Amino acid sequence: MKIEKKAVIFDLDGVICFTDKYHYEAWKALADRLGIYFDEKINDRLRGVSRMASLEIILERATKEYTQTEKETFTAEKNDIYRELLKKMTPADLSDEVKDTLVELRRRGYKLSIGSSSKNTKFILKQIGLDGFFDVIADGTDITHSKPDPEVFLISAQKIGIDPVDCVVVEDATAGIKAAKAGGMTALALFGDAKDCGLEDYNLTSFSDLLNVLP
Repeated sequence: MKIEKKAVIFDLDGVICFTDKYHYEAWKALADRLGIYFDEKINDRLRGVSRMASLEIILERATKEYTQTEKETFTAEKNDIYRELLKKMTPADLSDEVKDTLVELRRRGYKLSIGSSSKNTKFILKQIGLDGFFDVIADGTDITHSKPDPEVFLISAQKIGIDPVDCVVVEDATAGIKAAKAGGMTALALFGDAKDCGLEDYNLTSFSDLLNVLP
């Protein structure tokens, strides 16, 4: 299968690098402090959604109601823990496969973008040695609606200056696949629950499989 496109928009967590374990540890620390049960199965429901939406899922098991101000304090606390954990990341967390594939896609003339709900995108890219590599970045600091709303991908396309129909999105979460399709883009599933979700245009077998799909 060959897909003729002009730009590739990548989700960050679970596609370019893997920060799931840090998200889990940070949410677990918060949940434990609040006396709320939290495990990896619940954590799976948080993939691809905003920080506040993630907190709401965790609070489904809470025995009391919290004010919006308290919730904002909780998400800030989680993010502080998460950012401390992210300091453990280094360029070694970026695989040679990902690095080599990105370089080759650029050589082939594709515009490259990050489209992530994370507000820590730039910090993570700096930690793994990709600071300044992508043509544009659209992340949680740019959006008011998280995936499956297509906003972050549409902002990416707008920043790149390429029509959404000429963009391909690489995602590991069903919410991201839904967002790509809602934005009129081609959706490629890689890892996670995005694979075989029934909405993807193509299932990638690996990150480097992009080079087989994109001429």
